[in-house]
Amino acid sequence: MLERGQGRPVLFLHPGEGLEPDRPWLELLSRAFRVIAPSHPGYGNSPLIDGWGSVDDLAYLYLDLMTELNLDNAVLVGACFGGWVAAEMMVRSTARFSHLVLVDPIGIKIGGREERDVADMHGLPRAEYLRLAWADPTKGEIDFTQLPENELAAIVRAREAFALYGWKPYMHNPRFKRWLHRIDRPTLLLWGAEDRIVTTAYGEGWRQAIPGARLEVIPNAGHFPHWEQPERFVERVSAFIDNTGE
Repeated sequence: MLERGQGRPVLFLHPGEGLEPDRPWLELLSRAFRVIAPSHPGYGNSPLIDGWGSVDDLAYLYLDLMTELNLDNAVLVGACFGGWVAAEMMVRSTARFSHLVLVDPIGIKIGGREERDVADMHGLPRAEYLRLAWADPTKGEIDFTQLPENELAAIVRAREAFALYGWKPYMHNPRFKRWLHRIDRPTLLLWGAEDRIVTTAYGEGWRQAIPGARLEVIPNAGHFPHWEQPERFVERVSAFIDNTGE
């Protein structure tokens, strides 16, 4: 678990790709907030927990973490898969949170039974995945041949964990959307304008399901706007909290 900065606490839940703490988003966000960013079990140095395999498990894990750290009036931020976990937390309890920010989240069913809401991230060739996930695919490129074995092993473990949590049904909870009305905190949905993993139409489905939620689009960004446009990401988060603060 990483912790950086001072001030109002922000619990950041990372996407399925991992935490990526060396990208600028963390440094920029920690200039304004105390950022607490755990690695999901199965990612990084966090082992999988025996008997665990659902987003429910993660939601309760992080609610317990909030209690253990005695955090109140915190901002909950989740990106992609982390957004799904964050929203599942908030339908269970909003007591320790003041705001919710969801960044291109997955997790709900919007289209019909035979329609795919979330692109098949695991089944796509790497080049096609980068084209769908990034406004500038070069920003997501990784030269796997240059990585040490421990980093390659961590990538494999993370992909296995991601599939474990969200494979069946694929990247959503079919009963989840009906409970989003329970979220009673100011909610901001940030969406990359060029996200083709989950489109802005999917984001509109999220907005309609959460009372009072706002949907803002970040240009020149795909599925990971906090990575592609970190300055705009932090600006939007800060402005939202300032304008809806307690």
